[in-house]
Amino acid sequence: MNEVKGTALITGASAGIGAIYADRLARQGHDLILVARTAAKLDQVAGAIREATGRNVDTLPADLSNPGDLRLIEARLINDRRITMLVNNAGIGAPVPTWQADVDQMETMIDINAIALARLTYAIAQRFAAAGQGTIINIASTVAIAPEFLLNGVYGATKAFVLALTASLQAELADKGVRIQVVLPGATATEFWDTSGVPLSGIPAEIVMSADAMVDAALAGLALGETVTIPALPDTEAWHAFEAARIAMVPNLSLTEPAARYRPVPVSA
Repeated sequence: MNEVKGTALITGASAGIGAIYADRLARQGHDLILVARTAAKLDQVAGAIREATGRNVDTLPADLSNPGDLRLIEARLINDRRITMLVNNAGIGAPVPTWQADVDQMETMIDINAIALARLTYAIAQRFAAAGQGTIINIASTVAIAPEFLLNGVYGATKAFVLALTASLQAELADKGVRIQVVLPGATATEFWDTSGVPLSGIPAEIVMSADAMVDAALAGLALGETVTIPALPDTEAWHAFEAARIAMVPNLSLTEPAARYRPVPVSA
């Protein structure tokens, strides 16, 4: 067995992207703590990884929309000093437009995609900053920057939250030795589609990336030192141009006077 690089805690690890992250990180030398709702699926993933890699793999069945379960995962992040990486992968979607969706289901989506991610990030960020090391990977989506291309606006909004939170953390923690990355996958071939009510068969095949390719690209982006990784984007200059255009607006976003087009029109006598 190779030298252990520390322990990675991965949410949504019972299938799809989370399970592939678990496999890849174990092969890179990480022990694992796998979190998901279904204990049987977690045990299956954990057993396969133990057999293939010889790594230590713990499982923590938890529903991140349940405050009690969420607090248990937070406590593990705070108190388990072996943890050197957090992969915030858990998330859910919805198959209908926002205005037609059940508001309680939308609240659950916000709880898992945004609130749980933020609380888990907060739980580990303080310890990582104090230690001067650690890695936080947040899985968002390309709808964070292109929300009009997805059916449900609340899902896009939660992913925009993840992108904004990660950018802020990068600015705050860059000089403290903490690695921060946000991954913006496009359509990825996982169980997410079926569980969200949108069959993968209904998505054009030419825009769907395999989950293995997506995770491998994301980890390559991490190794390259990227804060934002968009696995399908051919040229990173496109992202840099997008960011440059946003930053160019910053000096004019807060001024003492409204822009000329918003000033009152004189009323004729």
